[in-house]
Amino acid sequence: MTDVPDIATPMRTQAIMNSFGINTKKSLGQNFLTDINILKNIVAAGDVKDTDNVIEIGPGIGALTEQLARSAKEVLAFEIDDRLIPVLDHTMAPYDNVTIVNQDILKVDLESEIKTHFSNPDAPLKLVANLPYYITTPILMQVLQSDVKFDNIVVMMQKEVASRLSAEVGTKDYGSLTLAVQYRMNATLAFTVSRTAFVPNPNVDSAIISLTPREPLAVLPHNEQQLFNLFKVGFTMRRKTLWNNLITAFGKDDDMKEKLTAALEDAAIEPRIRAEKLSLEDFITLHNALVKSGVYSK
Repeated sequence: MTDVPDIATPMRTQAIMNSFGINTKKSLGQNFLTDINILKNIVAAGDVKDTDNVIEIGPGIGALTEQLARSAKEVLAFEIDDRLIPVLDHTMAPYDNVTIVNQDILKVDLESEIKTHFSNPDAPLKLVANLPYYITTPILMQVLQSDVKFDNIVVMMQKEVASRLSAEVGTKDYGSLTLAVQYRMNATLAFTVSRTAFVPNPNVDSAIISLTPREPLAVLPHNEQQLFNLFKVGFTMRRKTLWNNLITAFGKDDDMKEKLTAALEDAAIEPRIRAEKLSLEDFITLHNALVKSGVYSK
């Protein structure tokens, strides 16, 4: 359906909004892309093929959705704003491979929706989306911690958050979010997007992040949820030492200090080090040592 006029032009975007009498909702982080080249680059970054099932979150009026529909086997898009459902019914009418679901992605049973809506749920699965900035992290964490396995995730987000996802050990952007994402995925910054490419213009620039499944870890944690909590503990007070953050989180009594000291020695980690100097593997080793020393008592 390449003869269908693109949604992603300033003039057509405004015409669609005027026709349906809608305005963007700041509370839902709605900013509509109006640069067709950026949308095509997002689809290219996802390497979307006609054999792929694609999930989109927050389709808006369908600018990215239609580009995905032209490349993918099927597209399943989740839109929380019920005002936009009639708009999407109209803009997606030319495409018979698009399904719109009016639900909050944070409340969705993703595995069930995939089985229900895709004609072949076992086809390669990708997630491609322009995520709402105000809930980017909760969405990403829910997706990554689900049982659904994605071949590729390509998402647009605030440039500052994207930098944290792809940060390296020891850098100022490296933190608990970096570790939580990189525990499951390799994160690569694909390209940046100026705020001027949106209607209305957001207050920040954006970036496209590509996430692909990482290689199996050599050492696994005893408890993933406790590991993710340890990421947060390590960066509770970023400029404090690891030791200070550990005793703040687990306790300062002599018995606990003895257990923490034993765990750090077992993991060969210096107590005075800061969390930003620890790799993902270091955190897993430390977590397992904390378990062994009895820090996580039942």
